Amino acid sequence: MSKKPSAKAIATKPAFRFKRRAADGTGSTLIGLLSVDQVAPVAVIADLENYDAIVIGTGTRFGRVSSEIAAFLDQAGGLWAKGALDGKVGATFSSSGTQHGGQETTLFSIIANLLHFGMIILGLPYSHQGRMSVDEIVGGAPYGATTVAVGDGSRQPTEIDLAGARHQGEIAARTAAQIFG
Repeated sequence: MSKKPSAKAIATKPAFRFKRRAADGTGSTLIGLLSVDQVAPVAVIADLENYDAIVIGTGTRFGRVSSEIAAFLDQAGGLWAKGALDGKVGATFSSSGTQHGGQETTLFSIIANLLHFGMIILGLPYSHQGRMSVDEIVGGAPYGATTVAVGDGSRQPTEIDLAGARHQGEIAARTAAQIFG
């Protein structure tokens, strides 16, 4: 296992540039919303207890979490049983193929797992004013950052979507730093 990065170090890096990715073969989870091009080692469940904050993202699959992320989280029963994630910061983000493709239910699917793990949940607060725009399609929900990618992935996150994701990431890093020093 590598040394855990400090929350301060995480806060200075671009939002959602993850150290680990899920082993789903598509590159669409854990790194999919903002950093598809990032090369990252595959995450393993045992590593999770070494982090102060865990931000999980997934593409929406029929209004719910992808099977790859569900399978990944299903492996965390041992961490749950020993309370290894109690009090850690948790957040989530999602992308869907359509504007009303179930982003919020997907976020809740992940949030339910994080709550069972005893984590402190952070969403995307309304201090991110960009999502209030009605001039274009924008993502974002109180439960986490979102974007609409279109079914073939051809649509990229808007600047407003990226700003929301950065805002949520900064809040997660800052909160972890306040809790864990």
